[in-house]
Amino acid sequence: MPRTPSPPPVDDNKYVEELQELLSKLSEDPEKEQVASEIEVLQSIYGESAIRLYQSSEGNGEGNKDPDTIRYQVTLSFPPPHEDVAIKILVSLPPTYPSSTSPQLQLLSRYIGAFGVDPGLFGSIIRTYISVSGVQFIEDQPCVFDGLQNVLECCVAWYEEHISLDKAGQLVRDEAREASGSTATASGGTRESGASQAKRKHAEDSAEVVEMPPGIVLHVGEAIQDRKSTFIGRACQITDPSQVPQILSHLMSDRRIARAAHPIINAWRCQVGALLHQDNDDDGETAAGGRLAHLLQILEVNNVLVVVTRYFGGIHLGPDRFKHINQAARNALDVGGFLEVPDSKKHVGRGKKHG
Repeated sequence: MPRTPSPPPVDDNKYVEELQELLSKLSEDPEKEQVASEIEVLQSIYGESAIRLYQSSEGNGEGNKDPDTIRYQVTLSFPPPHEDVAIKILVSLPPTYPSSTSPQLQLLSRYIGAFGVDPGLFGSIIRTYISVSGVQFIEDQPCVFDGLQNVLECCVAWYEEHISLDKAGQLVRDEAREASGSTATASGGTRESGASQAKRKHAEDSAEVVEMPPGIVLHVGEAIQDRKSTFIGRACQITDPSQVPQILSHLMSDRRIARAAHPIINAWRCQVGALLHQDNDDDGETAAGGRLAHLLQILEVNNVLVVVTRYFGGIHLGPDRFKHINQAARNALDVGGFLEVPDSKKHVGRGKKHG
């Protein structure tokens, strides 16, 4: 069967030349000078080869749209540590942009890394200039760059959450395989190879429970659930900053906690003599640790470590996630009696212990 010949490679210089021709035409029109200038700025930021005119032959029936609409494609690379991932965005500028109409952005990429893009992400990008969490359009002010940066931040957050969810799913699958292997061996079924035994033993050794420092009691607050995500707060009294790493290690040795998207978002304050020690950790949830630290500060709670575990349910919560993280922390502090007034300590330690 004869093979279909591959299309000849296209030189990036061709796309650059096509775009330069358009820029020259736009610059000759006083009403389009702002558009031309904006595209040139985008070229200087993202690189000349990152921007090319969008050809209607690339699909989706674009040829039926207003011929006066300017369309170009922008390739955006993710920041470290995901610099090997890139997305393609279609920018559509109606004839009345930027005087009275906003641009429209559309995600052309069907995959981000190994993950298929869902309708929710597509829709949020299309609504960039009409959504509360998007970019405000102001007449006569070019705003494509702001929109592209908003889209990039949104896609990076979506990608990182899917990585976390994928890792959590892998842990669940590993546990299921281990359970099935143990059952088969116990019933006289398939025998483990030496390599399998070594891997299982390494996993068992890695999962060894780390002991809690003497006298430490973890108080667990009421869980918060929203759109399939779950937030659980834990709090305990500490007497020395050196106790914190061991407590966090104890939590991470529990696989139910370790497989969460963000297992140990935390903040702590510890008064030693006249010196107040304090620190926090986002655990991958940007700015969450700092918010917990601020919570401890405004509550004037010292000698306490508070930890929040977030299990991601596959639906983005936006700013609501920070509200839930703070509330989960407050729930744990309340259960532990850390919000009691100084002269009323009778309920301290009433929370349930973490098993």
